[in-house]
Amino acid sequence: MLLDYQINDVAPYINWDYFFYAWGMHGKPESEKEKLRAEAEETLAKLQRHYRTHAVFMLFDANSEGDDIVVGKRRIPLLRQQQQNAESLCLADFVRPLSSGVTDRIGVFATSVDMGLETDFDHDAYQKMMVQLLADRLAEATAERMHEEVRKKYWGYAPNEQLTMQELHIEKFQGIRPAVGYPSLPDTSLNFVIDELIGLRQVGIRLTESGAMKPHASVSGLMLAHPQARYFAIGKIGNDQLEDYAHRRGLPVEVVRKFLSANL
Repeated sequence: MLLDYQINDVAPYINWDYFFYAWGMHGKPESEKEKLRAEAEETLAKLQRHYRTHAVFMLFDANSEGDDIVVGKRRIPLLRQQQQNAESLCLADFVRPLSSGVTDRIGVFATSVDMGLETDFDHDAYQKMMVQLLADRLAEATAERMHEEVRKKYWGYAPNEQLTMQELHIEKFQGIRPAVGYPSLPDTSLNFVIDELIGLRQVGIRLTESGAMKPHASVSGLMLAHPQARYFAIGKIGNDQLEDYAHRRGLPVEVVRKFLSANL
């Protein structure tokens, strides 16, 4: 499913706290934040005339098997917490096991912005920074808007959901939307698996050799509906899991070691 949005469609979903944080406004007076937000909203109004944001997602029948999520003949290998005092969680825990005989469902998604938001403002360093930080927020806001539509309409497991924007931002909804590169999905090279499943080029996303996305203002990941699903950090893993994960990815251990260097 492809979705295109005008900036006005997704701007209400922007989490301004992250925008202020990116500007180093933590601890600054509220008046300074209000002034910056007013300038940002004026910029958004100008961008509205020329740029859009984009989303692609697909819903798949799926099951878990060990620490993999199985989607047809494909597998999404995942990592499990290993550190002492961790709960030993893995995202696969929130998908029905293959052994249950009951098919579950997952969503796979990506959102992005028009590349021009990253290339059209090189003539003005301040404006380039403003637009880049807004583009990052717009990609996240697009994911928020898309996920809401998925829960209420396309997947439809929460058709009567009625949440305020603040409640959306603190994730009061059922299920989770773990993004690649974040603590529960730290391996950015999983984007190659996501690309195979949903075709990232459909929304203008290109992948680098390490799986990083271009435009930078892009988000990709999974959607899980389990009522008890929650976010967690994988943290540090041992060589035993590194080797097992590399085997499940079908990649040399030394290649995967580079992808997961921060977790070793």
